[in-house]
Amino acid sequence: MARPKPPRIVRPDPVDAATLHEARQRFIALWGQMGAKWGIPRTMAEVHALLFVEGRPLNTDEVMEQLKVSRGSASTTLRALVEWSIVHRVHLPGDRKEYYEAEQDVWKMFRTIARERKKREIDPLLEALHECREATAGEPAGRDVNADALKAHNHRLDRMLELLHLVDSVSQRFVSPMGKGLEVAARILSRAS
Repeated sequence: MARPKPPRIVRPDPVDAATLHEARQRFIALWGQMGAKWGIPRTMAEVHALLFVEGRPLNTDEVMEQLKVSRGSASTTLRALVEWSIVHRVHLPGDRKEYYEAEQDVWKMFRTIARERKKREIDPLLEALHECREATAGEPAGRDVNADALKAHNHRLDRMLELLHLVDSVSQRFVSPMGKGLEVAARILSRAS
């Protein structure tokens, strides 16, 4: 009986500087497109992608030059990324310029983004839905309000609030700064399918 041949190992072509530059530019463009689809300004996503893919601190001038953006746009964007805690200011010895570097731990970066989105989107939505529900908590005020319609309305809002509170509770475990819940859950879910 013949032994099966081992699989042929295909060695990729060596990567030159132009290919690496092209791959980085493609990543930046893709990250910018994804950010725009998620409601994040394209420039903000592109600046983050540049800092992430470079893997080293860059100053505002380098960001401006590489992305062809104005000083105002670069400064505003870098400030916003620092506020989101996915980019950090860095001071290099002997250099007076401020440098910026992106978080390189992808799980920590994702937890931080999820935490910020929760704070900016889910938390205000929950508060507003509670206000909507509280506005209709009483009894019908006369014949112009159908009691069954009010009850059905409140039931729908209660179910929505129940769902959002469950999502909020689960997300709390995922987005804590030190938590590994998101990574663990993702790995467990990936094996379950």
